[in-house]
Amino acid sequence: MIVQLHQLAAALYLAAGLAAGLGLALPLTRLLRVAVAILAVGALIHGFSFSLFHEATPPVPLTDHAAAVSLMAWIAVLFSIVLLARARLLALTALVAPAGFLGTFFAALQLAEPAPTGLAGSGSLPHAHVLLASAGLSLLGVAGLAGALFLVEHRRLKSKRPVRFSTPLPSLEALDRANRVALALGFPLLTLGVASGMLWFESSTGRFWTGSTHETWSAVAWMIYAVLVAARFGTPQGSRRAAASAVCGFVFLFFAVIGVELFA
Repeated sequence: MIVQLHQLAAALYLAAGLAAGLGLALPLTRLLRVAVAILAVGALIHGFSFSLFHEATPPVPLTDHAAAVSLMAWIAVLFSIVLLARARLLALTALVAPAGFLGTFFAALQLAEPAPTGLAGSGSLPHAHVLLASAGLSLLGVAGLAGALFLVEHRRLKSKRPVRFSTPLPSLEALDRANRVALALGFPLLTLGVASGMLWFESSTGRFWTGSTHETWSAVAWMIYAVLVAARFGTPQGSRRAAASAVCGFVFLFFAVIGVELFA
């Protein structure tokens, strides 16, 4: 049932992405609103699937890699829906929905046979680590998507090229604000996720640092983000540079946390 719900949610996310793309290409602003509605229904179904994790045989722990990716995709979609409701960022659906589809579809393929974790996955610390780290990753991912859309629109305006979409893209100010908010919320959550992960490792192994590949790459990614956040909020950094930093930072972070696990 969990896998089927994930597949349904993934299908709805994909449909939302296609509808949003058509809404941008055609003079149909209503189609963008329909895309957001489809995205919301997909998020509702996706969220319901998590309530069944403990009823599965065997139970699916949140510490499972596929479950963590699924949770990350879901939180990213939820946060994006909040942004869409509070700002004129309907076009962001065209990026968020496909990203949600990829994460949920990957989880649907993997959740049928959850891989055992190397550390004890019971207790509050593992769940706190996964929830906080997934939330941080999700929000930083949204910051990266907003940054990517900012760069596209900034380049178009600078080159004075005609608009390719009948529905206008979000303003640079709105995209920069979304980038700032997502970064301001995402980095502290990621930091708490790292801290709770170290406490989890200490309770399981007796050491705060085990020197694993995952820990090393995650620590490097966190330090890079610490520099990016300091530059974003502590210096008069331009919006374009901030957008590019958000994109590059999340690409490295995603590979450090998710990609390294896939190739390990």
